[in-house]
Amino acid sequence: MTTMKLSILFLLRRNKINLKGVCPIECRITLDKKRKPFSSGLFINPNFWNASKQKAIPRDTEHTQINTQLSLIKQELNQAFLLLQIQAKDFNVDDIYSQYKGENIKQDKTVMEMFNLYINKQEKLIGISTTQGSVSKFHQTKAHVKNFIKWKFNRSDFLLQNLKMSFINEFEYYLKAEKQFEQNTIHKTLQRFKQIIKQTVGLDFLDKDPFLLHKNKKPKKQIIFLTTEELCSLENHQFASARLQQVADMFIFCCYTGLAYTEMANLQPKDLVVNFDKNIWINITRQKTTRTYSVPLLDKAKIILGKYKNDYQILPLISNQKFNAYLKEIADIIGISKKLTHHTARKTFASTILLYNDVPMEIVSELLGHSEIGITQAHYAKVVQRKVSEQMDKLNIKLS
Repeated sequence: MTTMKLSILFLLRRNKINLKGVCPIECRITLDKKRKPFSSGLFINPNFWNASKQKAIPRDTEHTQINTQLSLIKQELNQAFLLLQIQAKDFNVDDIYSQYKGENIKQDKTVMEMFNLYINKQEKLIGISTTQGSVSKFHQTKAHVKNFIKWKFNRSDFLLQNLKMSFINEFEYYLKAEKQFEQNTIHKTLQRFKQIIKQTVGLDFLDKDPFLLHKNKKPKKQIIFLTTEELCSLENHQFASARLQQVADMFIFCCYTGLAYTEMANLQPKDLVVNFDKNIWINITRQKTTRTYSVPLLDKAKIILGKYKNDYQILPLISNQKFNAYLKEIADIIGISKKLTHHTARKTFASTILLYNDVPMEIVSELLGHSEIGITQAHYAKVVQRKVSEQMDKLNIKLS
């Protein structure tokens, strides 16, 4: 961390002595090793200047006036410096001089201003093209960047014109070493910060994108899902605890519907509709993507609905945190070594229920409510490879 320190020094321009034998007194202010020299408008005979004391000598009427003027200049410069500090804005030595002269300081845009501009726009789009959850993530990223600026520069904000790739590298280091975030969190945080800077470049507040040569390392995700055997073991087990049985049933329900936690928790009787094929479908809007999510109910999902559905709600209410805590206990009882979370059910639906039963990728993408098929392909490529391998083994046997 650094503390801003202003240095004020008066110097003689001895190379500019005039015919009267006097030379101009120059004032030089220094901030963060950046200098700004300017003329004080005062003149003195070099023989009557004491550089160490920064005064005109000996004391007489003329020299007293010079010393008074120099003292006033120094006082006004310190006042300008203090005023800029109080405003909590990032500033430089030129801004101090402008403040001293009473000129309007050029208000360069800052990183926090760009965050506020982006977030304010997104908040107006909640329910149209984004969600409250997505906007909240940008609030989190803004807080991380602000804390980094305070940690690194001891300031509350940072000028865009000073934003370089080195800032991003240091911010990434801060997230890793100081905050000790997981790589996925770091990746997402940098990804959102990049969106802010992309907007800044698009609005011509920044000439060059500092993210241009930065590589945001994306973590490799391992898709965790239940195999057919593990799912069967879970379905056939009767738990002594009623609460564990409820959580197991809700998890199985999502294994056969692909619902995320939010959609499961908010599922209401009105979301169940009889569709064109005379079957019951779940018809909702996904909170994450705001896309319509429609999936026909398989028989095993219908059985679970029959156990819990009433006129007011579909499934018992439980928080996501408690749900995942109970899943850990369930996995221990069944003997499943995988770390189960509610999202595992959605992965199981895509992998074990759909892809392993030869449902085409484009239909899987549609049933998962993904915004584009590329997302599905990226997540489940290895699952498809395994299925291809199984089919090739069967083909090899036939050809033998």
